[in-house]
Amino acid sequence: MIPLSVRHIAGLPEFSTVWQAMQDYTNARTAQSPDEIWLLEHPPVYTLGQAGKREHILNAASIPVVQTDRGGQVTYHGPGQLIAYCLIDLRRQGLYVRQYVEKLEDAIIATLAHFDLTAVRKPGAPGVYVLGQSVKNALYAADELVKIAALGVKIRNGRSYHGLSLNVNMDLRPFDGINPCGYAGLGTTDMRSCGQIIPLDQVAHVLSLQLKQQFSATTENAYE
Repeated sequence: MIPLSVRHIAGLPEFSTVWQAMQDYTNARTAQSPDEIWLLEHPPVYTLGQAGKREHILNAASIPVVQTDRGGQVTYHGPGQLIAYCLIDLRRQGLYVRQYVEKLEDAIIATLAHFDLTAVRKPGAPGVYVLGQSVKNALYAADELVKIAALGVKIRNGRSYHGLSLNVNMDLRPFDGINPCGYAGLGTTDMRSCGQIIPLDQVAHVLSLQLKQQFSATTENAYE
């Protein structure tokens, strides 16, 4: 039985503070340490992946930019976006990195399905997307894929940190200041824009259940 602890972190902790905490946990954990999922929101910040290109930041304005050690290019985090940092021992789970990423995507897709939103993968572009026809009051082609959730992971000694972000009910304008995930012109949306106005804590509860199904047999919850 693989233990999994889910932590709900209150407030808007700074990205750099939580990033350091993830590294500290990963560096200190042993073969007996539980896997953990941290659910939270961040204040506005752009983060660049380890090999991220500054050219994908078109106009940061007053939003800070942080260079990180995760994979992927540039993304935006801000209030109204649900973050799930997943600290998983992939070796203990018997997972390859691609399988792990698929499980993260499966959890997001199932969460959105719970709220009557159909979401899909995009070949060669990690993350989760909805069709343009699902986005209300936006000029997207019906079959255009619009991003609603992003992934960015780091694996160290077979253990993961960083994770996923799901756009729930947020100011989407900061995405105009970047090429999201390195793709010029990529549309970005949230659940509210798709007609589902759901409190973030409700989405967090469903996402935590879906992640538990993907990664655990025994679980406990801790609230801060």
